[in-house]
Amino acid sequence: MMRGLAEYVMTGRRQAVIAVVLLGLIPLVNLLNPVVVGLIALRRGLQEVVIVFAWAVLPVAAWAAAGDVVPLIMLFGITGLALLLRETESWELTLLAAIAVGISVEGYFRVQPAVIDALMAQLEQYVRSSSSQDLRLEAVSTVMLSVIGAVYMLISVLLLMTARWMQALLFNPGGFRMEFHSLRIKRNVALGLLAVALLSGSGVIVPESWILYFLMPHVFAGIALVHAVVKMRSLPVLLLVTFYILLMLPVAVQLVVLLALADSWFDFRSRLQNSA
Repeated sequence: MMRGLAEYVMTGRRQAVIAVVLLGLIPLVNLLNPVVVGLIALRRGLQEVVIVFAWAVLPVAAWAAAGDVVPLIMLFGITGLALLLRETESWELTLLAAIAVGISVEGYFRVQPAVIDALMAQLEQYVRSSSSQDLRLEAVSTVMLSVIGAVYMLISVLLLMTARWMQALLFNPGGFRMEFHSLRIKRNVALGLLAVALLSGSGVIVPESWILYFLMPHVFAGIALVHAVVKMRSLPVLLLVTFYILLMLPVAVQLVVLLALADSWFDFRSRLQNSA
């Protein structure tokens, strides 16, 4: 299905426009709207994607007016990330840029807090017995905003990866797998992210809840490392299935972040290649 979609939209501008308009109109499926735009941006660049983007905005803007802003936010975020990835060929820089997507989403919900207010109204009954109810609700609201922003950041990267995978299917078979397996955060960038994360964790200068954004690049780098090791050592695919099941546990995510940080210093892939 995804290959067929990729082949169709790459046939020409008319086909791409038809695809983004129709996909944007269908609930749930409308997240494929930014994926198609991302594919055009990756393959054909800014000049071509501007035209397709203009048509893609129409249906998702209608959904935004109806109350569902997710596809519109993803469209802007993925288009920008795709153009950056095309120019730099660096997933490391792209993941850093994706932090801005998450923070922008959080900023939007701070300006338009209706969704958060509805959630907080449901949570309020659970903290009524506390004497510091207002403070606790404010703290929960702040964390929830950052969690939502981090989820949007995660989704934007996953959708961009889908677009890159579709591009590889047509023009560079196996290329995305090699690209993803080599994803690694360089030592100086890891130090910068770690420093900002520590500042965030202490609540100094950077909001404490923003630590989620600064750890996300390491989560992707750690997942990429696990995939690379499984491939290099020809390990059973079942290990990856088990890995993703365990990844639903917070402690597993923390271990993945630590693994990625260690890889920034020791470059485990190179060591495995040299020992082969």
